[in-house]
Amino acid sequence: MAHTDHLTMRRVLRREIAGTIGLLTDEQDFRAMRRYRSFTFDDHTTYLQQVEKLLRLVAAQGGHTTVALFDPEEYAEYCAATGLDPDIPSSRARFTAELAGTGPSLPYDGRPLAELVPDLVDTAVRQATWEYASTLLARLGPCASCGENIGRAAFARAADLLVRILDTAPPGNRHLVCSVTGTPESLVAVLHADDDRHLDGEDGGTTQLDEAEALEFTTVLALGIATDGPGGLVMRTTARGTADRVYGWRLRGGGLEPLTAGEVFDAYCTDIESGDLISPESGVDYGVPPDLGEEGPAAQHC
Repeated sequence: MAHTDHLTMRRVLRREIAGTIGLLTDEQDFRAMRRYRSFTFDDHTTYLQQVEKLLRLVAAQGGHTTVALFDPEEYAEYCAATGLDPDIPSSRARFTAELAGTGPSLPYDGRPLAELVPDLVDTAVRQATWEYASTLLARLGPCASCGENIGRAAFARAADLLVRILDTAPPGNRHLVCSVTGTPESLVAVLHADDDRHLDGEDGGTTQLDEAEALEFTTVLALGIATDGPGGLVMRTTARGTADRVYGWRLRGGGLEPLTAGEVFDAYCTDIESGDLISPESGVDYGVPPDLGEEGPAAQHC
């Protein structure tokens, strides 16, 4: 009997797949969807198990599926705006199909959902951070003195700084974190930059960046530059055969001011929430950042 029920569940799910499946990743969202009579699942764990089995079945048959984050509130708003009945599977299928182009999504690559879901949620957080930072930048408008668009100028400045940071970094894989706390809501952006110079021993190398990560990172950095609020940027470089290197800057005056080795050490060895000291990692070199090669004080809008 249970086997028949599971086959029925997968058939129900199939009706709501249009190359993309909208996934209810947490219990709260799942409960919100249960208000619709046509949503026949009553247990979140069983729902996730059946989604995973269906994804594997489609993959085994040569199909390709994108997994998108399904937000019940956005779905209700979508149905209200389009005049669709939210309590029929075709409406959910239509909404889900549009998620692939507008919402956070990942291609299903065969991993268990337990591994894929955290990456999907992380993608959603990154997209929300970028959208929020972009909105705040756009609201800054033109400079009262010169008329230059403050947000665009700050973004160009941030992009230039990021290039300089990566160009002056030692060989290795880089992990950058930018935090801005002077906005209505604190923002944090992370960028991974893999560099193959430490593998082949050559001076030249290729830096591999995720474009979405780079865009989000640059936008958050631009917001910190434009608002001149409290914030900073920390770089950690990992290369084979050498100690990890950690250094950073604080946001100041429309640019980046180097942190001392002691300031970087204190930042890494202090618990953010409690303020308690944390034992320093072994094999980590806390130092000062390289010269970014800029002439004179940082350029900033009027």
